[in-house]
Amino acid sequence: MSQLVFIISTLSTGLIAGLMYAYSCSVNPGLGRLTDLEYLSAMQSINRAILNPLFFMTFMGTLILLPVSTWLSYDTSRFWYFLAATIVYAIGVFGVTIGGNVPLNEALDKFNIGGASQEQLALQRSLFEQKWNTFHAIRTVANVLSALLAILGCMAGGK
Repeated sequence: MSQLVFIISTLSTGLIAGLMYAYSCSVNPGLGRLTDLEYLSAMQSINRAILNPLFFMTFMGTLILLPVSTWLSYDTSRFWYFLAATIVYAIGVFGVTIGGNVPLNEALDKFNIGGASQEQLALQRSLFEQKWNTFHAIRTVANVLSALLAILGCMAGGK
């Protein structure tokens, strides 16, 4: 049973890392090429679409499963890997998302794109894009590191 929890927690960590990595490699550069109106409209749409049960199950599930894996691996060689993966994910992924990206997403969601002038669109983008991308880069690196640590925890074996 413990082995299954290790595998599922590692898989969920990897799925979120892959989402963030793919976003960094393709979505952000693609969005960066859009006009202010197109960029802000696309980000509003993406930020609304990601709020779905499948994403929450994986994103929040990882926050639950990594500590469970840590607890289950106590007194084994896996423990330190899963503990480190848990801390990195909790602070570097979940914490940065909740403290950085989500407030920016919420502010953008309240912005009335349809009634905005070109100057207002440019200002809103300048208040959002670079900060959001910086937070995203931090959480992407943290998530990849957390996934690597969980993989190493699985490979470490038992005692």
